Amino acid sequence: MTRSLPSLGRLLALLFNLCALATAAQADPEGEALAQQVFERPQGAQLSSSLTMTLSDGQGALLERQMVLYRRRAADGAVQTLIRFTAPAEIRATGLLSLETAAGVVTQWVYLPALERVRRIDAGRRGGRFVDSDYYYEDLGERSPTDDRHRLLRREQINGVECLVLESVPRQRGHSVYRKRISWIDPESLLAVRIDLFEKGDEQPTKRWQLQRQEQIDGYWSIVDSRMTELASGHQTRLQAVGIHYDRPLPEALFSRHSLEDPQLERLLLP
Repeated sequence: MTRSLPSLGRLLALLFNLCALATAAQADPEGEALAQQVFERPQGAQLSSSLTMTLSDGQGALLERQMVLYRRRAADGAVQTLIRFTAPAEIRATGLLSLETAAGVVTQWVYLPALERVRRIDAGRRGGRFVDSDYYYEDLGERSPTDDRHRLLRREQINGVECLVLESVPRQRGHSVYRKRISWIDPESLLAVRIDLFEKGDEQPTKRWQLQRQEQIDGYWSIVDSRMTELASGHQTRLQAVGIHYDRPLPEALFSRHSLEDPQLERLLLP
């Protein structure tokens, strides 16, 4: 006696149940909750900051730049960020505008004064280096926790701080330059102490971001000194905040393509 083959409906139901079980097995509520906490940590609705960017080739040669950063966070979760270089002369007025909607969709434009034009950064170019630094365009925008799957790996001490080690993997291929990120989170400040960034595989990171110093300013934990290193070459980009101001009013018009092309609109807002 031959057995009857299962119906197409039963096969589909079985496949659906197997997929659901696999998804449930991969889900990590602790990791997802931690990623959401980090994203929602108190940062102030508005931020103005002066920064010094120092590039090092790993052999001792240094190149220093000055920049300002403005960030505005709306009540619905949308984030607007404008970065503007103020020195040296050859890079002055170069700017980057990043706009993230409440749904996590990021759009970026760069202003190049030598060309007197604003250019949109295509998603495929977010792995491009921002003004020859070790930061990619993607590194300078906000990333919603819903873009990744998160897993709490372990607890580990760094510089005397027992950190929560969080793995974040993009939910969709092509939606990030990186295959995954591993972050060491300080549970008190909810700032990352270290982030390993993986581009080419899951075994060795290609870049490493490290927190050098954090401070509480106006009641908010703030990154005062940090360093991004390209591990293969030893090239580094250091960012030091020389002035951080929270909740100074920033007009919405500041975060527009028109403002990006005209740095004069910022002259009364410099921190």
